[in-house]
Amino acid sequence: MHVGDLLRIEELDLCLVSGGENLLDRAISGVTATDLEDPTRFVQSGDIVLSGLVWWHEAGHRARTDRFVSALTAAGAVALLAGEETHGRVPGDVADACREHGLALLSVPAHTDFRAITEAVYRHRWGDLSRRPADHFALPENVRHDLGRLLDRGAGPAELIECALAPFGAPPGYVLTGSGRTVARTASAAELPAARAAAALRTPTGGTLRVQVEATPYDTWHLHVPRPDGVPPRALHETAEVIAQFRQHHARADADGRRRAQELITLVDRGGADPGSLADALESCDLTTDGPWQVMVTTGAGQPTADAARAALTEALSHLPSRAFAVGAGRPGEAIAVVRLAADEATVPLDQPWSLISAVVPGAALSAGAGAPVLKPGQLHAALAQARYARAAADRQAPAAGRVASVEELTSLDSLLSGVPGEVRRIFSATVLGPLAHQDTASHRMLLETLEAFLAHNCSWARTAEALHLHVNTVHYRIDRVQAVTGRDLTRLDHKLDLRAALLCR
Repeated sequence: MHVGDLLRIEELDLCLVSGGENLLDRAISGVTATDLEDPTRFVQSGDIVLSGLVWWHEAGHRARTDRFVSALTAAGAVALLAGEETHGRVPGDVADACREHGLALLSVPAHTDFRAITEAVYRHRWGDLSRRPADHFALPENVRHDLGRLLDRGAGPAELIECALAPFGAPPGYVLTGSGRTVARTASAAELPAARAAAALRTPTGGTLRVQVEATPYDTWHLHVPRPDGVPPRALHETAEVIAQFRQHHARADADGRRRAQELITLVDRGGADPGSLADALESCDLTTDGPWQVMVTTGAGQPTADAARAALTEALSHLPSRAFAVGAGRPGEAIAVVRLAADEATVPLDQPWSLISAVVPGAALSAGAGAPVLKPGQLHAALAQARYARAAADRQAPAAGRVASVEELTSLDSLLSGVPGEVRRIFSATVLGPLAHQDTASHRMLLETLEAFLAHNCSWARTAEALHLHVNTVHYRIDRVQAVTGRDLTRLDHKLDLRAALLCR
């Protein structure tokens, strides 16, 4: 739960006095109610502090206010909720001090009980009880206490599910992504290959629950207990909610990392960045200032969101352990990654993970492109252009396949041209072929068929005549007509290539 969430709880009727988005986005880990002038020893990091401001007096008010607010910020409080009942309002110097010290300030009307605020915070920490299968907790009270303590100290999902499942015989348990990647597992859980895990999620049992947080299909988590016998369904729901709590807190804490990654991707996409700025951005993302790196691009069919594309690319790269990478948004619906390669690697081995990613949303046909490895930061922008071209080529060659294509796979004229935008291809083809491009008469269609066969048989008159079951003189006549209509000379190599490219671009 975050400070801003309190303002959305209508029954509390709280009002924001001061605090920008950055302060309202701070996570709440607890509640402290106090009217001591120096509450330092009672406030813990992440607390919201409820105070009726009984300690405040008109005489010497500014010094007292500064001591109180500075004590809260020093202790790590995330907000002050000031009651209006004692003074009828929130004193102006309290608001001024909170602004100066960077502490969010919310006013609490006289009709709102502090206990209602406390209950709202802790009810949110354990999820909305109305969503549960029953009106009471299935996890023992001591386990819930331990889970709350683990959450407060930042424990990971492995510790959380280990603690939650311990009272029920500690059955094997996993936290899995939709593509089968294991985020965490209990000590009794054997390693689960991603393909097998993904298959298990496609045929879920009573021991598989979605972790309910805002996410795309590509970065959704699932609690998976293969043998849930003996574990009450309510306990699994409560465990999944605890994992959701962890993920919400982790996502907020990781916001700075996402911001740094986006700054790097923006520099790479823009091109012409100052070398020093680019090197700093790489280092801030733990990608070092020395290559090799590879740039990757993905987007999906239809109108995918940038969040979905970014989540898909991040998830695919997360299947590769110990891989340093930064992912951010590029063009609309597009995600870009800069990946650190090992010294002996020629490319990121993403084919197998990509097949698992593509299966998460059947029919989405995610395609990805990879540029050639580069050694210098200044080469990243060119590598991005290569990756985009390779992705476009893969998408046009096999739009339903959803695969990863490297720019180094463009080894033929056909594959090279497949990355050219469709509008450009059509204009080029129509310009080079002239009237033949329209195929509006039987004569034009016949000439195109002859031209295709002639080029396919290396401009051999005899082999073309044999393939089309024609006399050689007929082939000569038709090719002469093609040359007259298009203005091209098929004895010249460049004109042959022009016509061949025009045919491929249709």
